[in-house]
Amino acid sequence: MNEIKQDTIRYPSSRIVDVAKALSGDVRVRILEALGEKPMSVSQLAEALGVAQPTISINVQILESVELVSSTTGANREKICSVTGRSILLELPVKLGEGLHRTEELHMPIGMYAHCMTQPTCGIVTKDGSYVGSVDDPRAFYLPERVDASLLWFSGAGYFEYYFANPMPPGVMIDELWFSAELCSEAPHFHMDWPSDISLFINDQLVGTFTSPGDLGDRKGKLTADKWSGTEYGQLTEWRITASGSLVNGNASSTVTIASLDLQYNKPIRVRLEVAEDAANCRGLNLFGANFGDHRQDLLLSFIRYSE
Repeated sequence: MNEIKQDTIRYPSSRIVDVAKALSGDVRVRILEALGEKPMSVSQLAEALGVAQPTISINVQILESVELVSSTTGANREKICSVTGRSILLELPVKLGEGLHRTEELHMPIGMYAHCMTQPTCGIVTKDGSYVGSVDDPRAFYLPERVDASLLWFSGAGYFEYYFANPMPPGVMIDELWFSAELCSEAPHFHMDWPSDISLFINDQLVGTFTSPGDLGDRKGKLTADKWSGTEYGQLTEWRITASGSLVNGNASSTVTIASLDLQYNKPIRVRLEVAEDAANCRGLNLFGANFGDHRQDLLLSFIRYSE
């Protein structure tokens, strides 16, 4: 009797959560069952499992993300799926932080600020270009519908402050902290030459200031609602805090270091985007969410460790 070879996929401890999530859905387990004997197309899987084809596609993508399923293109340009192994081996963590990724990311919708200060011109719109509350009314920024914001703006001085959880367990240190957001200045309608000094504070420490060149509206934003006109897109801007200092878009910006931020596992990390009253270019802020502008991302805070 021939021995049946079992192909084993080995996962490090940092991928346990990802694999567990991928296997936690009934549809995904049924997909693996269906693919057990032979590869199948997405439409064949939908027919065999009695599930809508879009649902199959989404769940196949989740299984692909952890390399439990691989796909090729068939003769009719249809996606052909197959399992990548017969068993998996999960390495359990043996010390603090070993079950984490080298990079842990937190995504924050722009409407979930904890505090703000705004003045007209100001406003909030959702992804379809509809206003939340009334335009140029600072009270709109305290309406519960603000959580659906895809674009926020104020002129002159002001700020938005967010509270991020610290995903690191006690005793686990990080080497760098990165923050990125799509943003630009704020002018009536739009103004390409309208610089504004937009600063990032973390735990009340000035990480660095980015001078936005203008309020950008010379073309349609890649994700911006068709019915919206005016400010269309921003610039994806990145601040980095390292062990030796901070940078904005790769350029040195301050002496603030990871150690000086005093990050603690049981306290929120306070992140504030601000245009100061005494800024040389005090010309407001437009802040874009994942469904507006050019970049499909919300506010992104990344925790970086050089080794897992």
